[in-house]
Amino acid sequence: MQSKLAHAAERKAFSVALDQIIKAASGPDREKNLDKLLDMASNLLKDTSPGAARGLRNGLYPGSKYEKFLFQVIDETDPHVLKTTVLNGGYEAAFRGLRDTTANADKEQCNVPWIILFDPTSACNKHCIGCWAADYGNALNLTFDECDSLVSQAKALGTHLFMLTGGEPLVRKKDVLRLAEKHNDCLFNIFTNASLVDDAFCKEVQRLGNIVFSVSVEGTEETNDGRRGEGSYEEVMAAFDLMHKYGLLYGTSTAYTRLNIEAVTSDDYFDNLIAHGCRFAWFFHYMPVGEGASADLMPTVEQREYVMKRIREVRAVKGGKPIFAMDFQNDGEFVGGCIAGGRVYCHVNARGDVEPCVFIHYSNANIRDMSWLDCLKQPIFQSYRAHYPWNDNLLQPCPMLENPEILPEIVHQTDAKSTQYTAEESVETLHDRVAPYAASWAPEAKRLWLDEHPTGKKIYADAMSNEKISVKAKLIAEEEAEAEKKYAGVDQQQ
Repeated sequence: MQSKLAHAAERKAFSVALDQIIKAASGPDREKNLDKLLDMASNLLKDTSPGAARGLRNGLYPGSKYEKFLFQVIDETDPHVLKTTVLNGGYEAAFRGLRDTTANADKEQCNVPWIILFDPTSACNKHCIGCWAADYGNALNLTFDECDSLVSQAKALGTHLFMLTGGEPLVRKKDVLRLAEKHNDCLFNIFTNASLVDDAFCKEVQRLGNIVFSVSVEGTEETNDGRRGEGSYEEVMAAFDLMHKYGLLYGTSTAYTRLNIEAVTSDDYFDNLIAHGCRFAWFFHYMPVGEGASADLMPTVEQREYVMKRIREVRAVKGGKPIFAMDFQNDGEFVGGCIAGGRVYCHVNARGDVEPCVFIHYSNANIRDMSWLDCLKQPIFQSYRAHYPWNDNLLQPCPMLENPEILPEIVHQTDAKSTQYTAEESVETLHDRVAPYAASWAPEAKRLWLDEHPTGKKIYADAMSNEKISVKAKLIAEEEAEAEKKYAGVDQQQ
């Protein structure tokens, strides 16, 4: 682990280099200077995620769709927002944080997440069909001090990327801004319905620079408002325009269901998002979790295959659309399968329960009862760590949705308790609800997977991408020791 002095010096050096890159990328010769950015990314990610750096090089060639996309983002984003987002998301999270969480995972023999989702509140000003949060009410909240403590403890282990969910996080707007200002070395991604975004709030976000938005929207005005309530679509479009006016960074968060597949994947849908300045589009497979959840809203097997192919078509380097689309369920192979249980991320609800996933509501730990590190060492997380991966077929990444026999085993083995806010849900009930879907998807997933991966396993282009945490941690430790020598003389002068 770095000393504080070495970390500060490294961040400063990255900041200076970033200033130069942004300046060069804004000038007339910016295509010639793009290689500097790619060289930096390749060097930063070589010990943790070399595939990501390779992907950047494949996509950012002269005249490519993503080169034009990048330059448009630079031209239209407030300079302070752009630099702070890249500094905190690129340096602190993707480079320094990923190295530190990897090292700490090996040291502590537990998963240490790169990303933490947490719910400041269960309150929401919407009652969207199919959303479990609609039944929670406004009774549950993490205090500002609890949010602050969570972020502080997580930062000490290397985590610098936080996603705020809910409920509607902006019900706690003042506390969200206060948290972002106090932890100005972190990046906060707010999942929001955008109805509470106004001019004064955008000004504050512009000033802080370390908040980005994932806005809930689902297709046309008709399909969106049918689930989220009349006027919701217009609220979102107005919020997009306001955020664009202030040079903020934002995209969308869309749950795809059996009823809205066509609306949320159409050319018109994507073109409208792009016209309103959206830079990315998250797609989430509907999960039938919680009391009253309906398996009837789950996509059919044919619909899921269509979504998988459509999202990859949209984000392809050639063709597609100038927006980066991600499919939380079908893109499992690009993140090594299931990312939950702290391997990459975990979830803290508004009651303080630490859950493996925002969709899997079982836990042995609460931030109000124990330290963050002890929460990460809770039995259900250690069981996740021991059992991972659930399946070599990364089109079947989830221990609930595609491998439903595994979740009951883990829950019972670890004596994890249901963390549903209303009626507790037994893991057997959840299993029975999703098992028919898993059985129907399995043969299609096998066919699709073997078409792309004839050996049945993902073969990575470089060995490092598939290495164990211990191997990565050893390489990182060796590099850290060399880097510390650079600052040893400075340390002695302090």
